[in-house]
Amino acid sequence: MSLPKGKRRGMGERWGRDVPSCPVPSRPVPPGRREAGRGEEGFGRRRRGIRGGEPSGGSDGPRPAVFSRAVFSRAVPAGGMEELYSKAETLALRRKHIGPSCKVFYAKDPLKIVRAQGQYMFDEKGEKYLDCINNVAHVGHSHPYVIKAATKQMELLNTNSRFLHDNLVQYAQRLTATLPEKLSVCYFVNSGSEANDLALRLARQYRGHQDVITLENAYHGHVTSLIDISPYKFNQLGKDSKKEYVHVAPSPDVYRGKYREDHPDPASAYAEEVKKIIEETQKNGRKIAAFIAESMQSCGGQVIPPVGYFQKVAEYVRAAGGVFIADEVQVGFGRVGKHFWAFQLQGEDFVPDIVTMGKPIGNGHPMSCVVTTREIAEGFGASGLEYFNTFGGNPVSCAVGLAVLDVIEKEDLQGNATRVGNYLLELLAEQKEKHPLVGDIRGVGLFVGVDLVKDRQKRTPATAEALHLIYKLKERQILLSADGPYRNILKFKPPMCFTMEDAKHAVETLDALLTEMEEATGMKTENNASTNVQCKRKTTEESSQPEGASESISHVNGAACRQENGIYSKKRSVPSKRIRT
Repeated sequence: MSLPKGKRRGMGERWGRDVPSCPVPSRPVPPGRREAGRGEEGFGRRRRGIRGGEPSGGSDGPRPAVFSRAVFSRAVPAGGMEELYSKAETLALRRKHIGPSCKVFYAKDPLKIVRAQGQYMFDEKGEKYLDCINNVAHVGHSHPYVIKAATKQMELLNTNSRFLHDNLVQYAQRLTATLPEKLSVCYFVNSGSEANDLALRLARQYRGHQDVITLENAYHGHVTSLIDISPYKFNQLGKDSKKEYVHVAPSPDVYRGKYREDHPDPASAYAEEVKKIIEETQKNGRKIAAFIAESMQSCGGQVIPPVGYFQKVAEYVRAAGGVFIADEVQVGFGRVGKHFWAFQLQGEDFVPDIVTMGKPIGNGHPMSCVVTTREIAEGFGASGLEYFNTFGGNPVSCAVGLAVLDVIEKEDLQGNATRVGNYLLELLAEQKEKHPLVGDIRGVGLFVGVDLVKDRQKRTPATAEALHLIYKLKERQILLSADGPYRNILKFKPPMCFTMEDAKHAVETLDALLTEMEEATGMKTENNASTNVQCKRKTTEESSQPEGASESISHVNGAACRQENGIYSKKRSVPSKRIRT
């Protein structure tokens, strides 16, 4: 699994051949300290922001002198980071003062993380971990340009949006420029949950309807209104936990769902399920306010809806007087590669009525946004009830948001998501041919899922095996998580500065662990290379194509690559208890 030939490893690759990778002038490292990180940094050229406009702060704003993903290099004491408490003391204090429902990763042996930079996190001993799961630190942990933008604005002013400030309107202008034209009105809030809660209010006020259609295994936030529309959460509370105004449609999952990859038109078939729900709801005298869906389901198992599904659903929902809410909290801001928003994978003919965004929007700074149409916004204002958010849209948050947009543009992180994402999918496809535990590989850009199964024909979820792999990867200093309704999907959604070297290292380690597991359990390995030609890894030349030509939405177990016997069993039930990593 070597890197494709001709791939450059510095900023030159992202900026074009005329921009060389330049090492940063060396600096002395004090005795007893060691350098962490890459050790080579590149310099980027100042360019205009996304869809035009000056970078955040205008001509006097923070200038990104260094934009390399390798910029994150600082000295670390040889003995690790200085601590206020030992790990044991920190854990004891957490158990004493933090609510027991607030869980940690790797509960058997949680990590104490004291700093992070780029795609790496460091524990109290100075050990470095490759972060494959943090889609919040979107442009890289502790990005210096984002930090500088926040610090500069914080030194000047931070107040609420009832005062005029250029940052608010500049950010709204820049953000809406990435969206279809009719999505032009912003409401700035502080978290994905706040954004989705406000989206529900907008939808219900628009026509006066109340009912909501959501998807199987969906998760939209932690506040009460969103737990009510999140089967991923409310199913854990018992069979009577679903509210009467909530209606659950099948997840458009072509691997495990009702209509699979052998169906001639799964998009239409899944959309018809939504239409049936609307018709049944109307018979009962109820009215649909909204259909809400993540543009690609994350907690639901890295599910990518078939193209055309959203268009048909939107048609049915709007005919019933409802609106379409696209939840981009997990997957927005260029993660899918070619497109800035994941809903755009459905095609140019689909435009949602409301878009919610969070997590990556501030690279770890608490902020989020709801964007909608002028018509829906005016309907919301017609109630006479003022909407005010104390911290939403404050000058510091907007400065951070502008800086994140700058970095995505200047570091070509969308292009990186396409190139590295395609390479990661190729490497994982090789693992599917090699390891019977790997049932399906699906993903686009840097949003990839590995579906582990005990039996490929029955598609029996390999839940225990996934948990075992997560802990073993942690021992090898690679952070990955498992999710989905059966907790058997390995989730790759790393910071967007993830490199081909990172992908290669992660997959090689996964390969070794899968081999160990199969040898220990006696599971027979197999190689389907001769019968699965269409699933083979692309050539180096294909990998090096321009991003528009090479973008792919991969579903390795698709119709062309599925098991030739064509046998698929019904979904098998497993205990509902969640296994936490």
